[in-house]
Amino acid sequence: MESGVEELMPRLLPVGDCDLGDDFDPTVPPRTPQEYLRRVQIEAARCPDVVVAQIDPKKLKKRKQTVNVSLLGCQPAPEGYSPSLQWQQQQVAQFSVVRQSLNKHRSHWRLQPLDNNVTMPNIEDEENWKKFCLGERLCCDIASAVASGENESSGINYVKIGFPPLLSIVSRMSQAAVTNVLEYLMNWFEDRDFTPELGRWLYALLACLEKPLLPEAHSLIRQLARRCSEVRATGVKWEDERVSALNLMICLVGRYFDQRDLADDES
Repeated sequence: MESGVEELMPRLLPVGDCDLGDDFDPTVPPRTPQEYLRRVQIEAARCPDVVVAQIDPKKLKKRKQTVNVSLLGCQPAPEGYSPSLQWQQQQVAQFSVVRQSLNKHRSHWRLQPLDNNVTMPNIEDEENWKKFCLGERLCCDIASAVASGENESSGINYVKIGFPPLLSIVSRMSQAAVTNVLEYLMNWFEDRDFTPELGRWLYALLACLEKPLLPEAHSLIRQLARRCSEVRATGVKWEDERVSALNLMICLVGRYFDQRDLADDES
């Protein structure tokens, strides 16, 4: 090793010169501490000052980034559809209790075994996560899914209707997985209607999001509130049970996650 380079590097241990004689062979395993240290010095001297990684561009996954936070607000609620401030405050308080309970018992539920029919998809597998959460009846061709289900025995088939967001499932999900699945469901929701299966999972994923929000999660929940306001403003009747669910999503994003510009006006 060059003495000039060695002097510029910080020494963690007081190692002196290793005079091992002419018979020292660096290719054989070291037999003494001195031989080991000398071999480390030789290997360090052979390391280049700059290392350039060889990356195969084909292996890089092309994925749409959703970190751009739009400043566009929600569409105003149709007359008579906007929830009262008292109702919104009650939902926020209840949601806070749910989050606290989830955080308190997360370690317990993470250790509970999953049912034999539950296989959580890979974190990067968008299509299978959509099927896992929403079921094949919503994600696949509905006609063929219904036809195939007619030949099955009676009973709940979660593959067809989607797995509910059980605590034993969501407690196993990292923040990266929560954000990814939220993005996958928003991709599905962008050009489709609001369904009970979607609502259950959206509520559960919001309950799992940690604050402060990552930029990706921040963008996704704003996208969620805007999309819910669009669905609410396009022909949903007041007696439709989806109105309360859509109001709830907008309320949680606007008032619990402090996106006040997206919250419904106080009434």
